[in-house]
Amino acid sequence: MSVWEPEPDETLIARAPVSFATGEATRVNGMRWFRDPQRNDIQGELVGWPIGPTYAAHSSGGTAARSTVRGVAAAAGVAVLGFLSAHGGNLSGFSSSDRGTNTSDDKADEVDDFPVMWAAPGTTARTLPWQLDPGRSSAKRYRTHAVITDRRLVIVGFPYTKGKDYLVDDDFLWEASRSTIERVELRDFKIGNDAKIVFTDGSWCRLSSVNRERLTRYLIEPFDFIPLDSLTPAQRNTAEAFAAAQAPDAELPLVKRNPCGCFRIEVVALSTVHAFFGHSSMNTVMDESGTEVPLMDRHAEDLLT
Repeated sequence: MSVWEPEPDETLIARAPVSFATGEATRVNGMRWFRDPQRNDIQGELVGWPIGPTYAAHSSGGTAARSTVRGVAAAAGVAVLGFLSAHGGNLSGFSSSDRGTNTSDDKADEVDDFPVMWAAPGTTARTLPWQLDPGRSSAKRYRTHAVITDRRLVIVGFPYTKGKDYLVDDDFLWEASRSTIERVELRDFKIGNDAKIVFTDGSWCRLSSVNRERLTRYLIEPFDFIPLDSLTPAQRNTAEAFAAAQAPDAELPLVKRNPCGCFRIEVVALSTVHAFFGHSSMNTVMDESGTEVPLMDRHAEDLLT
């Protein structure tokens, strides 16, 4: 069993579960498409890809009917929740994303259509592995993760057995240099787990992750970790002590100054890779003097998921 690891002079930063996204709007619910810039379906042109499902967007009439049914169901759900709340019922099982929204700012690609790959021939997005597609590779049997380093974005996959979340035996599937990534756009429509990764050749993909912040944070934020020898002795002691208290194989701590002036300390370790979450979140915050900041005293920009 082996977990993918970077080269000796390469810095491991993050790891998160990832797959191609899935449509949420009524017309495209449960579906996804692979398109060229003329909006043609290209999944039959993708080299090495097995045959997958084909989809047709729901008709306008069917959409209206489904919207009505959903509206009635939603109203009924609100009524039930109101009754439970009024009568002391436990609502802890109900939750919703605080970043999702029902308003789309990209109707063409989120409501009328739902491309998860947009790529002309010969572009980067066309090289992505088919294992990212839930329609071709079920998460019940195989999982895919994205690994972020200071050099590249890597996609790995591994067979999955229910209940054995720490049993990870990686297959290397794909990589792209960070220099080929032009930008990352967070897409909050509906659940709020999606991100659009745009490559410098104009191609793009839409990916989904339950740990979207971990997936995208260091593809968006400047890569400006502070060298340990540039910290004050007190700051360095705190950072190294925190790392030493984590997993035995913990990497050197990654220290970054937040806009508020506090310092974020993050640690990753190969042994903590989890099939559902990716790397466990091992982080803390210290102030200018090197003193750890209690959770309740941290600023909004200090908090990570």
